[in-house]
Amino acid sequence: MGQLMRKPATFAALEKLGRVRLSKHFVFRDFLHSEIASFHGIANIPDDPDLAIAAGTRLATDLIDPLVETFGPITIRSAYRAPAVNAFGNAHGLNCARNEASHANHIWDRRDAQGRMGACACIQIPWFADQYERGRDWRDLAWWIHDHLPYSEQFYFPIRAALNLTWREDPDRRIASYIAPRGVLLRRGEEPAETSARRRARHTDFPPFRGIRYP
Repeated sequence: MGQLMRKPATFAALEKLGRVRLSKHFVFRDFLHSEIASFHGIANIPDDPDLAIAAGTRLATDLIDPLVETFGPITIRSAYRAPAVNAFGNAHGLNCARNEASHANHIWDRRDAQGRMGACACIQIPWFADQYERGRDWRDLAWWIHDHLPYSEQFYFPIRAALNLTWREDPDRRIASYIAPRGVLLRRGEEPAETSARRRARHTDFPPFRGIRYP
């Protein structure tokens, strides 16, 4: 069976793609903005809209919606990247990994080397970012996500505790960070170094899980 939606070749087709509903709180357009694409004039449009929609739906529904319904509005800094956008970013030192490493990650419309579908968004959670800037440990959020959401990877950055949050088939359940203590906190197949009781103690003051009841 071929694609149900072709790569947009007109403005009207791109508008149609942008209006596709991915979850209760998000449409595809919410994940299309790219500062690299905007500044350098590169079209950030998926070659395979169907795969991008399928992967983005799982990211938005399984990971991003629960965050919104727990912490309120979040900031999406970077999400979908077309292969050309990501390749340009990698070639010019703009914090983009190689395309092959970004498949089923920021490049939603390519499966990874294991054939897995996936999608990633770089996000900030204002509620937590404010506390982080007052000295709170990034691992408090990392373990909360670990205990509540079916993520594949979390990767943290020093500015306002932004993180790459990835959904993927057959998830890796990996946590890493550029914030001290830098490195890998949890690898695929490992058990957390901290007990469940210790992890819960880190985030007892977090808002109730999905406690915000939007109309």
